[in-house]
Amino acid sequence: MAVDSELLEILACPNCKTPVTLVKEGTALKCATCKRVYPIKDDIPVMLIDEATIED
Repeated sequence: MAVDSELLEILACPNCKTPVTLVKEGTALKCATCKRVYPIKDDIPVMLIDEATIED
């Protein structure tokens, strides 16, 4: 089961408040502004700055 599309519409990066998009075949969410990638574990987005990685 993937992340609900309605949830994706309201999710934003907790660091810079920019909307996030699905990446890595639906296993993570990425912020285009600050380049943070938030993992999705057990179909639940982990939107914690400390859990995010920074990727180009």
